[in-house]
Amino acid sequence: MSDAITSYHDLLASDSALAFDSQAALEQAQKNRGLMFGTRPICSVLRPRFLTHTQYKFLQDTVKGLLPAFQKTYDRALGDADFRTQFKLTPYEEELLVINPGYRDPSPTSRFDSFFVSNEELLFTEFNTETPAGAGYSDSLAEVFYGMPVFQEFQRNYHVFPLPAKPGVLHALMGSFKQWQGNTSQPPRIAILDWREVPTFSEFVIFYDYFKAMGIEVRIVDPRDCEFRDGKLMAGDYHITLIYKRVLITELLDRGGIEHPVVLAVRAGAVCMVNSFRSKILFKKASLAVLSDERNESMFTADELLALRRHIPWTRVMEQRMTVAPNGSDIELLLWTMGNKDNLVLKPNDDYGGHGITLGWTVDEEQWGKAVSAALDTPHVVQWKVRLPSEAFPSVENGTLHVIDRMLDTNPYVAFGSYMHGCLTRISTDPLVNVTAGGGSTVPTFLVEER
Repeated sequence: MSDAITSYHDLLASDSALAFDSQAALEQAQKNRGLMFGTRPICSVLRPRFLTHTQYKFLQDTVKGLLPAFQKTYDRALGDADFRTQFKLTPYEEELLVINPGYRDPSPTSRFDSFFVSNEELLFTEFNTETPAGAGYSDSLAEVFYGMPVFQEFQRNYHVFPLPAKPGVLHALMGSFKQWQGNTSQPPRIAILDWREVPTFSEFVIFYDYFKAMGIEVRIVDPRDCEFRDGKLMAGDYHITLIYKRVLITELLDRGGIEHPVVLAVRAGAVCMVNSFRSKILFKKASLAVLSDERNESMFTADELLALRRHIPWTRVMEQRMTVAPNGSDIELLLWTMGNKDNLVLKPNDDYGGHGITLGWTVDEEQWGKAVSAALDTPHVVQWKVRLPSEAFPSVENGTLHVIDRMLDTNPYVAFGSYMHGCLTRISTDPLVNVTAGGGSTVPTFLVEER
């Protein structure tokens, strides 16, 4: 793969007109397609992410090997209230667990956040089972790159294969809807549900166009415009039967409470919502703590334990207790955390976009102490530091080609909790590799092989 990257960069370096034309094409295409996060383009570099077929197979196999362990913890949590306390759900979230979504999987569409450190080291740091974003952006960017001059030149010597993610999202929605409606066969009436002012609104438009092109009735709907009347969830005159839920459950409850029309409609079985309220169990950062905690080892097979130890970084809910450190020694968690900040990350149990995360090696002792103290008051997890991989990516700035090392993550999408479909890549010069955090960029992911 290094040869492919070098070849791509050499094309840009040897022909300034090609680089400038490609930058102009990238900027214009994103503007035309509305590929924006708020007011900024979602991609700022001229090269996509390349994976070899071997790397992609390793990614697929690893995801497949981890998913049964996540399913086990979900199944046990749903039926065992004492075990479920490890996930630190809120009272509202506990109340909503009784609602049967009408389909088997709590999260028919989900996404791992991981780091492909090397061909042997792949570490999964989060599991977004509630509102996995980015599939529309990634697919649209792949189409944009096919139209860029440098990418066309690159294909003279290399085969490239996109990894589409939108079809997996649609399959998850339609499959869940069919389970929910049972023996009837009415087509769904989809609502892409989130606040109209969110910076990811442009991705809702991508999915709106995609669903319409597939012959499905759809609207983009703000939760504030919903009503539950006469046994139907309505947005004005639009009867919603399937929700593609992009709004966060926490925000929906904070703004509308447990009696919000969406909650009432789902509770009454009047609408199918994907993903379900039960998705919160695995969405919690504590789900990785449950998987890596020595108290739960008896739940898993020998193969599952091997996969967990290899691919899930050491994670614990932040609290005062005895536990086992990454090196296998017995520790008092609070004291040990205070003394090991340079190897640790603190994360809120329920947040997104890098909000509230403290990277221990970036703060002083006083700041770390305050962060740990706050983590005892509001549920947080402490996680062992992951070595961040980096690659060089080219861009044109102020009329000059720059090739700069950027950190990158690898985020495979999962359908029905059982198999991988598509992959999102984000790059950044900041250790928080997250577009929402403000310092990142999305790039499309392609498989590559020499012709």
